Amino acid sequence: MEVVSVSMTDTLLDRIDGFADEHGYAGRSEVMREAARGLLDEFDDDRLADRELMSTVSALFEYDSPRVETRMRRLRHEYDDLLASTTHDCVGEEHGCMESFVLEGDLEEISSFVRKVRAVDEALTVEYTLLPIEPIDERPVHTE
Repeated sequence: MEVVSVSMTDTLLDRIDGFADEHGYAGRSEVMREAARGLLDEFDDDRLADRELMSTVSALFEYDSPRVETRMRRLRHEYDDLLASTTHDCVGEEHGCMESFVLEGDLEEISSFVRKVRAVDEALTVEYTLLPIEPIDERPVHTE
């Protein structure tokens, strides 16, 4: 097995160590291998390929971080054509701030956006949903 060097913040490393201890992993490498497999499989869903999708992305960040606000503003401008709506909510110093996004696009565009939000060092957690959408004239008609 090949050894790989990865840079990460002390906070993230502490979380990985705590996770490994709490869930009975042999060590960091085992956690990272499982995380990598999960990430690689995450967007590899043939049902979503070549389809128009809607997505919600919710990201929790450190409270009152000008650096995060600047990065989010740049992302909103970069992905302006993909974004249907965005909101910013502060849930307090002890909980942080939440950025919420609604996107419309294909899997590649949405996964690119999610990757860039996850890449922000101050991201405490990033969650998302993916929903295939059909044109109105192709939806089944429900009758009672």
